[in-house]
Amino acid sequence: MAGEITTELTRDESDDPRASFRVDTLPRGLRSALQDYVVRVRRGDPGGLPAVLGLLVIGVLFSATTPLFLTANNIGNLMSQASYIALIALGLVFVLLLGDIDLSAGAAGGVAAGFAAQALRSGDLHRAVGSGVFTALVLGMLLAAGLAIWKKLYVPGALVLGGLVLLLTGADETHVWLAFAVAVSIGLAIGVFNGVLVTSLGIPSFIVTLALFLTWEGVTLDAVKSQSIGTSNYKPWFSMTHDNMSATQGWIFLAVIVGGYAISTVLRQQRRAREGVSFDRPALTALRVGVLVVAGALVVWWFNQNRNPNPGPAIEGVPWAASVPVAFMVVFTIVLARTTWGRHLYAIGGNMEAAARAGIAVNRVRIMAFVICSGMAAVGGLFLADFSGGAQPALGQGNTLLYSVAAAVIGGTSLFGGRGRPRDALLGAIVIAMIPNGIQLHPGLPISVVQEITGLVLLVAASVDAISRRRARNA
Repeated sequence: MAGEITTELTRDESDDPRASFRVDTLPRGLRSALQDYVVRVRRGDPGGLPAVLGLLVIGVLFSATTPLFLTANNIGNLMSQASYIALIALGLVFVLLLGDIDLSAGAAGGVAAGFAAQALRSGDLHRAVGSGVFTALVLGMLLAAGLAIWKKLYVPGALVLGGLVLLLTGADETHVWLAFAVAVSIGLAIGVFNGVLVTSLGIPSFIVTLALFLTWEGVTLDAVKSQSIGTSNYKPWFSMTHDNMSATQGWIFLAVIVGGYAISTVLRQQRRAREGVSFDRPALTALRVGVLVVAGALVVWWFNQNRNPNPGPAIEGVPWAASVPVAFMVVFTIVLARTTWGRHLYAIGGNMEAAARAGIAVNRVRIMAFVICSGMAAVGGLFLADFSGGAQPALGQGNTLLYSVAAAVIGGTSLFGGRGRPRDALLGAIVIAMIPNGIQLHPGLPISVVQEITGLVLLVAASVDAISRRRARNA
């Protein structure tokens, strides 16, 4: 009799449409979290796993072949080498999540940095670049601002107009930070053009950005007048990849990152518990925060040691080249994971038609993704100019874009859209930067090895992405 009652109750539960969702209300512990991660990997979502494996393999390889690789001084240099790649890759994540591509990102960064450097050096940008180039720049920014406002993207439109005011008043010629603001506004304007051409005219992003890549190559030559413009004399610019936080600033930075993560995570889990959906147990949340605290403290402590192998002034503190990309990563993670716009971006990348039918403003979201991408390209271009010693005629060209795309893909961002996280793009950037960094420590190896290894790593990452996508479809 008891068995019959049990069977009947089980049957009644199975007929209840809420029964299939009951598991989503259960709190998760460490074991459940690990099981969920394994399931995601098996279903074709490896996340940052390829980047982590790449870090381990390449790190072990180079550390075993040269004792210089894991020295404090070389790791500090590695952060400088990875900074501009990471910044451009962070912007590319937004476009790649849509299943689009921006081939003009590297060249756009070169244009933005070129105009900023020329304004500071000449003190009169109009005279330095000529009336034709200056007028085209002003009209282009004005048109971009108008297009942004027309598409109801008021914040980018206002920022471009603000940069235009600085440009017309010559304020960018008097202070480095104002020159930076103009450079970023130029990047935002380029993003508006990219997004409008792709969404309004229906031109594939590959064609649009390839055409503009060639265009920005020429504009960079006009901006710097085919000469290299040094940036080392401007302290804020030189500090980007050559200077470090003080020890106190490093600890404060860590406290802000960890504190913000802890507070937002706890509040999110409490909200999920109140809403009756699955949430992490306090012990699991505490474990995550604890791991971040320990790992972050070790990194800050290690960077605060003197990295100068030679007698002279101490080189210590967390490099700005590391902290700035991390700060952008945190902001973008919040944007993608905790805002409606971020959820819409993932939805469009997963299925654009379904997103449009659900009432999402698809074109507006896509344009904004291109705006963020080109804005970050401008920031990356400023870091690249500092790392390479100045704004050069070919700044942002060559392998800059390829390295940045490779960083995003190796970090787990899918070329097919709908999957990727900013955090993993940083890991991918370090992987990419480790290759030339390690090769340089082996004088006997030809420079061609850098291209060959980087190409193979990207091919492996793209293969993992394709295989993961196929497994996800078949799951």
